[in-house]
Amino acid sequence: MPQDVPPLIAEALAALDTHGAQVPMHDKIGVVDFSLPSRQPRFFLVDVATGQVERSWLVAHGKGSDPNATGMVQRFSNQPGSNASSRGAYLTANTYVGEHGLSRRLIGLDSDNNMAMNRAIVIHGADYVSETMAERQGRIGRSQGCFAFAPGEVRQVMDMLGEGRMIYAGKLT
Repeated sequence: MPQDVPPLIAEALAALDTHGAQVPMHDKIGVVDFSLPSRQPRFFLVDVATGQVERSWLVAHGKGSDPNATGMVQRFSNQPGSNASSRGAYLTANTYVGEHGLSRRLIGLDSDNNMAMNRAIVIHGADYVSETMAERQGRIGRSQGCFAFAPGEVRQVMDMLGEGRMIYAGKLT
C-alpha cells in the first residue's frame, strides 16, 4: 500500500460492510486517522472501489480527547458534555447554517458514537484549523468533538462527501 494511504482504510471498509444497509452511497467514504497529530492532514476522502485516497485535509479533534492540547488524541468519549471526539462510523446527513456557518449533521452508527446527533457532532468550519497554525504551533485548535475544517475548505469537504455517505473515525493502537 502506498505510504499516504491510511492503515485505517481496511477497518473503515469493514464498517461500511457492516452498516451498508444504512449508508445509501458506497462510492467514497471519509476516513479520519486520529493516530496522526492534528498538524498533519488526517481526514481522507477514499475511493471505495480502489481504496485510494482522493484528497486529504486537516481536521480538529475534541478538547476532551486531548486535555493537555498536545495535538494528539488521548481518549474518545460518546458522553454529552465530554467535548471529546468519538470513534466509529457516521452517516453524513443534511446541511444547515448554524453557529459556525454551513455545517453538516452526522448520525453515529456505532455504540461508540450513537449520541452524535444529541451532542450536535457535525462537520463545520473553524478559524482554529489552518496550515499556518499547524506550522506555527505544531498543532491546530480543538473542537467540542466536531469534525472542524479550515473555513476555506469545509464546503469542499461537505460537497465531496455529500449526504448519505459514511465517515469512519478511529485510531490505531
